[in-house]
Amino acid sequence: MNSFGTLLRLSTFGESHGPAMGGILDGMPPGLHLDLSIAEGLLARRRPGQAVGTSQRKESDCVEWLSGFSPEGLTLGSSIGFIIRNKDARSKDYDLELRPLRPNHADFTYMEKYGIHDFRGGGRASARETVSWVAAGGLVLAWLHSLGISVSAESFPGGDVKAAMCDGDSIGGYVKCRIEGLKAGVGQPVGDKLHARLAAAMMSINAAKAFEYGDGIAAASMRGSQAADLFKPGLPKESPCITNHSGGVQGGISNGMPVELRVWFKPTPTIMQEISTVDMNGRPCTMPPAGRHDACVALRAAPIVEAMAALVIGDLLLQGAATESFGVAKRIF
Repeated sequence: MNSFGTLLRLSTFGESHGPAMGGILDGMPPGLHLDLSIAEGLLARRRPGQAVGTSQRKESDCVEWLSGFSPEGLTLGSSIGFIIRNKDARSKDYDLELRPLRPNHADFTYMEKYGIHDFRGGGRASARETVSWVAAGGLVLAWLHSLGISVSAESFPGGDVKAAMCDGDSIGGYVKCRIEGLKAGVGQPVGDKLHARLAAAMMSINAAKAFEYGDGIAAASMRGSQAADLFKPGLPKESPCITNHSGGVQGGISNGMPVELRVWFKPTPTIMQEISTVDMNGRPCTMPPAGRHDACVALRAAPIVEAMAALVIGDLLLQGAATESFGVAKRIF
């Protein structure tokens, strides 16, 4: 599958070392005047080579919007097509005769499934794929902003990035995300819960290993009296509870509190050390340290988390408008 969403659906294409990445976003409402600088800003935050511990691949990540907008800049309601050209692929880093299988990458599984794999940068399995998610998610963020909904995320490395780099190694980390301004009633129980949709989106991000919302894993060590979100007198719409242990979701539906989540990322499996592995024929070999890789992938993951959260929220808003009564749809929007 190369698509996300139902009514708001993103389909993407491209390989890490191909001519371009790109996508088609279907379902955006017509007549919107979107602030494209929001998408551009999100792409700039994701761009490699900007901070210690991130890949030194130099990509401008300038998005070309190809369709879906009127000459005045309004959305037409039709498919929004876009491409982002690859400018700094360095395929020679992957020109190894033995084709060693990189541990913890998709090399082996892609070969087993398809019988062929683009080893250059990982092909479709590369985190380069997320640039298309960020471009599309940035458009949806612009729409959500017009509805008073904001999405913000922050990255936290799991250790000393510089020390890992000096050792030729890598470290993991996590991203905290907060969605504010979401009214109560967003989410489609039973099988399409808000937190389940968010979890699926976040766990689609390369190197993601775990998802939490609200108290998350810590809730397993708490008592019910500690984890209860007591209601405020009068049930104010914007903040109906005194605390937010539930992370803004109850019964799979937003409750009007901020939606709070965390995504945990593994260390980059390709490191600047010689690694023992096997080749395509199963023969033992070594993989020399080469290429340009993130020492901590979590450092560039915050805008990706924001983009994926926006795509999920946008899709659920459209589902609510399509399946509920007009009164509920009007309240959600």
